[in-house]
Parts: sequence; C-alpha cells; structure tokens
Amino acid sequence: MSPVPAVGTKLPPLAIPVTRTLIVAGAIASRDYQDVHHDAELAKEKGSPDVFMNILTTNGLVGRYITDHFGERAVLRRVAIRLGVPNYPGDTMVLTGTVDAFDGRTAEVRVVGVNGLGTHVTGAVTVTVPGAGAGT
Repeated sequence: MSPVPAVGTKLPPLAIPVTRTLIVAGAIASRDYQDVHHDAELAKEKGSPDVFMNILTTNGLVGRYITDHFGERAVLRRVAIRLGVPNYPGDTMVLTGTVDAFDGRTAEVRVVGVNGLGTHVTGAVTVTVPGAGAGT
C-alpha cells in the first residue's frame, strides 16, 4: 500500500546517475534522434561540451520518481516540467519532491531535480494515490 500524503510531506530524494547510456537510450526510446543526444562530436560542434539528456527522458524520470514513491497503482494525471541546466554524462541528478496539495485522493507534488551544474528540472505532478479516498 502506498503512503497517504499530507500537505508539506517531503518525498525521499532519488539519486539518478546520468550515464551516456541513459542519455542515448532515453533519446532512442522517445524517438528523439537529434544528434546532440547521441553524438558527442556533433554536440561539441554545436557548442555543448557533450551529449545531454532530452526533455522526454527527464519527464519519464520525474514520473518514475512519483510512482516509485506512491506505488505501481498510482496514476499520473499531469506532469508539467521546465528544464534548466543540462544533464551531462558523469553527473548525478537528485530528484526531490514536496506534497503541495492533497484532496483525499489526488496529490499535487512539486518536483525539483538538481545536478552538479544547478537545477535541471522543476515541475508539478498531479497523481491519484491508490488506497486514498473512496472507490480506490
């Protein structure tokens, strides 16, 4: 059974090693074939020090963070994120979250992901929490 959230609850942090494989696999899985996500030399030609993670991979990791906490039966209703600094290979992104609202069944969670350069992602996730409220 997943935890029933209370407003102000801080979710435990999740550290995600940002590997070259994660970056490339995420780009391929999301059909994002932009060279900056898989070809280090072309990324450098375009001004980046290396390949970097795409937004769809970040979005998936934010979703995973929420469902890891609330359980496999949690239903993501809305994921709205904004990117900041890039995620490059060799870094670690640490996701944290805070429950901003809970109506007895659905929670709003503010999520932040930081790496060695600063804030990579900020956003809000709406999630229906299994076992919370009537009819679950």
